[in-house]
Amino acid sequence: MKVIRSPLFYVGDKAKLVPQIVPHFPKDIALFIEPFVGGGSISINSPAKAYLLNDFNTHVSGLHAWLLEQENFDILMRKIEGRIREIGLKSSFLGDAIPEELKTEFPKTYFAHQNKAAYESLRALFNQGTDKDFLDFYLLLIFGFNRMIRFNGSGEFNVPVGNVDFNSNVADALKNYLNWASKSNIQVKAGDYRKAIEIEDLPINSFFYFDPPYLIAQAEYNKSWGESEELEFFNYLDSLTNANVKWAFSNVLTYRDQTNKLLVDWAQKHQVVDLQSNYISYHDNGDKKPREVLVKNYE
Repeated sequence: MKVIRSPLFYVGDKAKLVPQIVPHFPKDIALFIEPFVGGGSISINSPAKAYLLNDFNTHVSGLHAWLLEQENFDILMRKIEGRIREIGLKSSFLGDAIPEELKTEFPKTYFAHQNKAAYESLRALFNQGTDKDFLDFYLLLIFGFNRMIRFNGSGEFNVPVGNVDFNSNVADALKNYLNWASKSNIQVKAGDYRKAIEIEDLPINSFFYFDPPYLIAQAEYNKSWGESEELEFFNYLDSLTNANVKWAFSNVLTYRDQTNKLLVDWAQKHQVVDLQSNYISYHDNGDKKPREVLVKNYE
């Protein structure tokens, strides 16, 4: 299966799991709903007549909306190249060479050292703006550490520069995303997953895929999710099942020495498919021995 990678390059994105997840989805999907869309790799690779992308993080949903507004790939690339040059960032895709002395002095982090000053200048401009510029925000994501989206208590984007740049993989991902968007009916929303769409408004053959925060994992994304949120999520899934709506979601049953007992007990009434996990966290990339699964309410 050829996988289209999201241009957001999210940590925890499901791109590597697409060949394991998508074949389990229904074949005829009228409306594909992804309430925790993140990077959107599952939506991009799931055939459907229409899509609803939602995320409680308005910056994530805003990036998708901004990408969908772009007229075409060539025009977008001219905007990106112009802004990269204006700010003074260096990009391998644009043919910028890395000084040999920088490679010698910083063999593993030369991109970060080359772009640090320009990146911090762009970050300061972004944080000073009252209306956030999504072109600048996208460049901060692409050139930032671990391609993270993180804000401090004052609402300032505070991710440091990363050892990455705008390269051919980023350009290819953008081109593929815009190609998918040009052929698809896509709506983007921001907010609570339960309010993305009313159950009674769902067309026949609607399908939900969820990638919610994981209760027992350590990524930044999971910090706001506790047992009460987990139980509310299960209740929402039950309401969809009661309305004869099909759904599937990704999660981990075990992580290091922890077990999500709430999920283990609740999932017994549904289909559980084991996945070969690629779960990573910038906090800890050691041997976590997670049991990652896809849970679904249909055969």
